[in-house]
Amino acid sequence: MLPCGALLWRRLLRKRWVLGVVFGLSLVYFISSTFKQEERMVRDRNLLQVQEHEQPIMWKVKFSSGNSSQLSNQCRNSVQGKLLITDELGYICERKDLLVNGCCNVNVPSTRLYSCESCLPNGCCSVYEFCVSCCLQPSKQHLLERFLNRAAIAFQNLFMAVEDHFELCLAKCRTSSQSVQHENTYRDPIAKYCYGEYPPELLPV
Repeated sequence: MLPCGALLWRRLLRKRWVLGVVFGLSLVYFISSTFKQEERMVRDRNLLQVQEHEQPIMWKVKFSSGNSSQLSNQCRNSVQGKLLITDELGYICERKDLLVNGCCNVNVPSTRLYSCESCLPNGCCSVYEFCVSCCLQPSKQHLLERFLNRAAIAFQNLFMAVEDHFELCLAKCRTSSQSVQHENTYRDPIAKYCYGEYPPELLPV
């Protein structure tokens, strides 16, 4: 036999007014959650629009060839590549040729410095690691500085956190809203990793 509590609960659920109350509470919760989400989105949008370009943005990016990682014989690198890795000195190598200190083995013939293979003249590349390596060329400093000077306020959250040339190239080469059109299609489905000043040209639809 079922306990009295279970029998009472079953009887209550059979009554229409109980189901109506449950449905009403669920509806109220859904509506309140939707309004809270919309308020949060409006608040975040307003935060991005609070500042105007009356004052220049104080970027923290440092362009320096002599960094602490070289002194300590350690390298940061692009980490996630399955086949290729780019270290912060601008070398690109196969993952199997990465040394324990995080640097590419420069004694391997396939390791290249500041390689722009797979990159187009507009600064967009089909391989992320080549994008980072090409972006790290010292000659790209002025291009990156021009981009930062023109960067919209919407990009502050992304680029204000970077502190040097390597971190900037990692962030710049990642695909973002600049790389897509209609929110779901790449502007250039092949060369979608860009370090250049401008996003790829829109492809005809």
